Formats: sequence, C-alpha cells, structure tokens
Amino acid sequence: MPARNESGGAPRSIPPRSAPHAGGQPPQAIPPGRPVRASAGPVRPTPVRSAPRPPAGGGRGGNGYPAGALASGGRGGRGGGNIRIRKGRVAGVIAVLVLLAIIAWPVGLLIWANGKIQHVEALSGASNTPGTTYLLAGSDARGSGGINDSTSGARTDTIMLLHKPSSGPVALISIPRDTWAVMPDGSGSNKINAAYSYGGAPMLVKTVETLSGLTVDHYVEVGFGGVEGVVDAVGGVRLCLDYDVHDVKSKLKWKKGCHVADGKTALAFSRMRYEDPTGDIGRAQRQQQVIAQIGKKVGDPAVLLNPATQVGIADAGLGALVTDTDSGIIDIAMMGLAFRTANGDDGVTGTPPIATIGFRTPSGASAVLLDDNQTPEFWAKIRDGEYEAGQEVGGMPK
Repeated sequence: MPARNESGGAPRSIPPRSAPHAGGQPPQAIPPGRPVRASAGPVRPTPVRSAPRPPAGGGRGGNGYPAGALASGGRGGRGGGNIRIRKGRVAGVIAVLVLLAIIAWPVGLLIWANGKIQHVEALSGASNTPGTTYLLAGSDARGSGGINDSTSGARTDTIMLLHKPSSGPVALISIPRDTWAVMPDGSGSNKINAAYSYGGAPMLVKTVETLSGLTVDHYVEVGFGGVEGVVDAVGGVRLCLDYDVHDVKSKLKWKKGCHVADGKTALAFSRMRYEDPTGDIGRAQRQQQVIAQIGKKVGDPAVLLNPATQVGIADAGLGALVTDTDSGIIDIAMMGLAFRTANGDDGVTGTPPIATIGFRTPSGASAVLLDDNQTPEFWAKIRDGEYEAGQEVGGMPK
C-alpha cells in the first residue's frame, strides 16, 4: 500500500526491496561512472545521505532559505547583503556631504568676508599704467585702535605703494608720511599725509599718483585696530630691533634684540619714530617688517588651514578694512600674495630717493624732501620692473 506523506500530501512510492546478496549483505551502491573493481572480501555498503528537507512553512525557497537570501549574498536568512548595501549607500552620502562641506567652507568664508568689507569712492579714473598698483593706507582714525591724542581728524601714518609690473619683481615702496608733495587740488605743496585729512581717500590717491606717475588700481585702507587684532589672531609675530626703545608717544618699550610681540606691541613698533634716529625712514622699514611677519605667520599651514583661526583673522582684519568700490576679497587676497612676494627674496622694497629728512616747510615744520633728480627715474624703474630682485632701493643719500 502506498505510504502517505506525513504532511498529508501525495503518497510516496516505496522502492521494492532487493533480494539479499549472498552472505546476507546488501549490494554496495556504486556511484554512476565509477569503475567496478574486484574485491577480495565482502563489500561494505556506503550509506547514501539524502538532501535535507526544507522545513515546513511559506516564504522559503527551494533551498530551505528565505526566498532571495542567497541572491543577495546573505547567510542563514538574515539579509546581511541588504545591510551591506545600506552601509555602502550611507558611506557614499557621507562622502558627498564631506566634499560639499570642503567646497562650501571656503566659498562661504569668502562670501562672509566680502560682506564685512567697507567701500569708499577712491579711484581717480586716470588712464591705466602698465602692471597692477595697490595703494595701502594705514589710517590712525583718531580715537580708535588705542590712539587718543589732541590731533583732530584722521591721518595716514602709513602710505605704501605695492606695484606688480607686467614683468620683473614686485615692489613694495613706503612713502614717508611727512613727504613734501604737490597737492592735486591746486593748493600748493604740503606733507603727503595731509591729503587724506583734507580730501579723504580720493585726494590721497590723486596725490600719490601725481608723485609716482603710477595709476592706482586698488585702494586699501586699514585701521590700526585691525593690525593689532590680526597680530593677536595669529598668536603674535617675531620682530627685531637692534637698540633699546622707550618711546613715550607710541608707548613702545623694547629691549634690544628679537621678541615675539602681541598686537599692542606690534602696533607701537610700527608707529614709533621719535626714538628712531632715522625718523620716518626707520618707521617705514619697521612697518614693512610687521607686514612681512604677519604674512609669514598667516602662510603657516597650521594657521592657514585652521577654520577657527581663519575666522579670527578675517574678523579682526576685515572689520577695520576699507577698499575702493571696485575691489573685493579676491583683490585683497591677490594683494596679500603680492605683499609676500615683495617681502621675500624675489621682491624689491624701499622708499623713494630722499634728499633730506630735515627739510623746513614755509610754516617752519619738519618734512621729508625727495631727491628731484633721482625720483622720476626711480618711479619709472618701479613701473617697468627694472630693479633686481632682492634689492633695497631709494632711501637716504649715500
């Protein structure tokens, strides 16, 4: 009688029993294709293992595992392959987000920084001259940046002309603030820093253009409070001076040698002149030293790649920055690169040729008188990039 399946399904057929082999042993099962060898004795049967039956229940494949489990690479019906796929997708999303953050951070920083810059009408509209010329004015804006004295109005204690020629080395030329110069408003001659107090940035730009013959492409004005803040933001700068100083007006106290200066000390270092035997000339050299050291510190990867420091530097410097209406953060960045080049081995630094620092004005004040014989040629060579890299130019009579 046919046997019925335990689960109640169709009956199973039972193979007929074979007649017993001689010796009472059943014949050995021989796998197909295997040659039969003679045996000296009785042959032991090899048990035939049947494939495991899948457990009862729906949703299982013919192999006993959940349907699709092996197709997805999983084991034991746990769907591990699906988990790996999800992890891969998550990793991809994270990678994209990190990439976007890397791109978005500098872009966002530039937009934020650009919004902090103040602008003023400054450029004269004069015909362009070869190369790119930046005019940097350090405004003392009385009552700010720790400067409080009896002088009314604002002055420019720092006037620098940075010129990148079409070919040749970049030049950074400091114009002494007491330089006797022709005023472009027809009022005659005066100390060059008076141009700013009389007519602001536009008159200063025109006065410098008249003096140098170079058209100013970008005007950048920095309040002294910004210098102090930037120096503190980069953790101080190393400055050197080869004599002791105790200057009452700038409040600089300095021991001969090199020291790491904080913002307040660096500001006094760049403004001090009464204890300097060369007056404005020495001050211009120290101002260039401060700028060079700030540039060196900002260029340090530990500072440059630190987001918190980037924000601190930008916040301190840009809050005290004013540019012409056509200049933005990219122009300032390009100026910064040019500054670093000018202060390096491949740049040119100095002042215009000076006849005397003891010139007496019609009103009896002391001023710096430039050498009329050498000055025109000096500015032409700056314009055309004809000075040798690494050279210090102009200065006091030799």
